Amino acid sequence: MHNIHKLVVTRLIIGWMLLSVMLGGIVYYLELQKVGKFVFDLATVESRLFTATFDRTSRKEELKKRADDFLKRHFIVIELYDAQKNLILHEARPDNEALEEKLDKSLQTFHLADAMRYKQFLIDRDSFLQVMLPLKDKGDLIGYFKGVYQVDEKTLHNVEIDIFGTLLLVVVVILITTIMLYPIIISLNKGLVKLSSDLLSGNIELMDVLGSAIAKRDSDTNSHNYRVTLYAIRFAELLNLPSMQIRKLIAGAFLHDVGKIGIRDNILLKPDSLTEEEFAVMRTHVLLGADIIRRSKWLEGAREVVEFHHEKFDGGGYMKGLAGNEIPLNARIFSIVDVFDALTSRRPYKEPFGFEKAMELMMPDSGKRFDPELLRIFNDQALALYREISHASDEILEAMLKDLIRQHFFGSK
Repeated sequence: MHNIHKLVVTRLIIGWMLLSVMLGGIVYYLELQKVGKFVFDLATVESRLFTATFDRTSRKEELKKRADDFLKRHFIVIELYDAQKNLILHEARPDNEALEEKLDKSLQTFHLADAMRYKQFLIDRDSFLQVMLPLKDKGDLIGYFKGVYQVDEKTLHNVEIDIFGTLLLVVVVILITTIMLYPIIISLNKGLVKLSSDLLSGNIELMDVLGSAIAKRDSDTNSHNYRVTLYAIRFAELLNLPSMQIRKLIAGAFLHDVGKIGIRDNILLKPDSLTEEEFAVMRTHVLLGADIIRRSKWLEGAREVVEFHHEKFDGGGYMKGLAGNEIPLNARIFSIVDVFDALTSRRPYKEPFGFEKAMELMMPDSGKRFDPELLRIFNDQALALYREISHASDEILEAMLKDLIRQHFFGSK
């Protein structure tokens, strides 16, 4: 459950950040458009102070004098055109040659038209607005005004505060919404987690029941299945395998002989040695088992053990004659613990061997039946595993197994 809380919080934070960036970008764009319109309105009002007395009879000297006075305000460049789009006047604020050069690179060519136009741009962190206005007198077009308006620092500062405040409000609203969603998601998730947990528990129980049914048919006891699964888990943990792979190993250990359900009793339960023909039939339990688990997607991970646990490292096993690392790791692990448990357990046809004798019998098969590196590691740790598992009662074995299954399937101890 702790992992679920961590996952939900992580995803909510990521979602909050992504939404903040996305919506913040949209809001920032819209605010800039509003700012541009606001500054344009300021520029329009100011420009009309200059163009209010402009008419067809205005003399150039009068316009130039008015322009010089007007350039002391916010406009730094002014151009006037007559109705035929001929340039009448071009005036710029004096002593700004460097700024004019930069303006020339930033200004767009606004074609004179009946519609007002503007474009906002920055030069050295200063904000400017290029505007174009058609001039009319009683509805008749009498000329055009073009100019570059410099936004003063106070106006620009107020604009920046407005944008920042709006963005901050958006981010805070999204954050509050995210925080409010957390308990709702957790509440909904509890039911889903419980349902998933119940479903997983049911699958594990069915796996246990099926494995136990096969074990009882073969040897009238669950002990072998419990022990060999425990040996496999402990060995995998010593190898630092991830829980995902250990889960597959657990399923494979439970069901390693599931294919024996399709072997006739006169062969499976025969007390004497099998004939060559009977052994050929017995070997088919590998294929039968692989076919059975293939019908379940949840048991797909068990296939590595079920289908390949009778392969040998030197290629002399069955059913495919795989060799070395061609054999899946889980199958190589299981073949070692399966033989070890068979040697150290009581069977109808033999008494259990002691630990030393069992390892003495297994070591010559290093590089032949068994992966030599895995067998070496197992040999170093087997005594501790043997003491923990081999003589435990079925009740203790079952409790140990449930605890390990809980750890690797549910992530809890």
